[in-house]
Amino acid sequence: MEKEIKIVINEQTGRLDKVLAEQLKESRSKIQQWLQDGAVLLEGRPVKANYKVKSGDQILITLPEAKSLELLPQNIKLDIVYEDEDVAVVNKPQGMVVHPSPGHPQDTLVNALLYHLDNLSTINDVIRPGIVHRIDKDTSGLLMIAKNDVAHASLAQQLKNKTSTRKYIALVHGTISHEKGTINAPIGRSTVDRKKQAVMENGKTAVTHFTVLERFENYTLLELQLETGRTHQIRVHMQYIDHPVAGDPIYGPKHTLKGNGQFLHAQELGFTHPRTGEKMLFSAPLPKIFEEKINFLREID
Repeated sequence: MEKEIKIVINEQTGRLDKVLAEQLKESRSKIQQWLQDGAVLLEGRPVKANYKVKSGDQILITLPEAKSLELLPQNIKLDIVYEDEDVAVVNKPQGMVVHPSPGHPQDTLVNALLYHLDNLSTINDVIRPGIVHRIDKDTSGLLMIAKNDVAHASLAQQLKNKTSTRKYIALVHGTISHEKGTINAPIGRSTVDRKKQAVMENGKTAVTHFTVLERFENYTLLELQLETGRTHQIRVHMQYIDHPVAGDPIYGPKHTLKGNGQFLHAQELGFTHPRTGEKMLFSAPLPKIFEEKINFLREID
C-alpha cells in the first residue's frame, strides 16, 4: 500500500529538496532520490530539486510501502581467519556486500555470518549484527566481527581512538616518486554526484599514510594505513593526488586494469582483544587476480 504525504508551503524559502529535508527530517539525498523517481509532485506535476518554493505551494509525495529486510542465514562459503567466544576475523572476497540493504537484500557477509557463527553483537542495528566496520563490495580483505555487545563496544572504541591497525595494499595509476607520504584531506559526500565521496573543505577529517612497495612503468604498488575510516577513503584520497586505484569503476579513469573492481585489499588487521587484553594481528594474502596482475606488470616492465 502506498503512503501519501501532503505538505503546504507557508513561510519556508529556498530549494525544494532542502525545505522537504528539514520538514520531514530526512536526508537531502533521500529527498533527491524521491524527486528523481517522480514521487514528488507540485500541483500535480513532477518538480526538480532546485525549484524555489513559494508560499502556498502544495506538495504531494507518494511513496511505495517500505519492504522490511528479512535477515536469513545463508550457507555461503566464508574464510574465517580467527574465531573465539568474543570476536571473529574474516577475509571478505571481492564482490561481497557487507550487510543487507534494499539493493542487496541477501548474499551478504551478514547472511553468511548468521549461518557460520553462533552469536553476533546487536549494538549497530538489526541489519548489521556483528559489524564493527566495513569495506567496499569490491574491496577484499580482513574485517573484525563482534560476537557480543561488550566486544563490539571495545572494538568500536579502538577504532575511534585510532589504536587498531588497518593496512591495505593497493595498485594505483602512475609512478609515485617519493617513498612515503601522508594525505590529510577532509572527505564528505560529493555535491556533484551524491553516490560519491569527495575531498571538500567542510568534510570530515580523513588521514591516510602510504609507503611505496614497488614501482612499474605506469603503476605503483602501495601499502596504506588508515588513521581514520571515512567511506571510500583510500579511493578518494588516491584520486585526489592523481593516483587513482587501478580498476576503480567510480574514482578511476575509464582506461584501467581489468579485474573484479578496484585493486585494493585489506591485508593486515590488528586490535586489542576485548576480554584478554592480548594484542592480536592478522594478515590475509592478496587475491589470486591481484597477484596475477602484479606478476603481469613485472613481466612487461
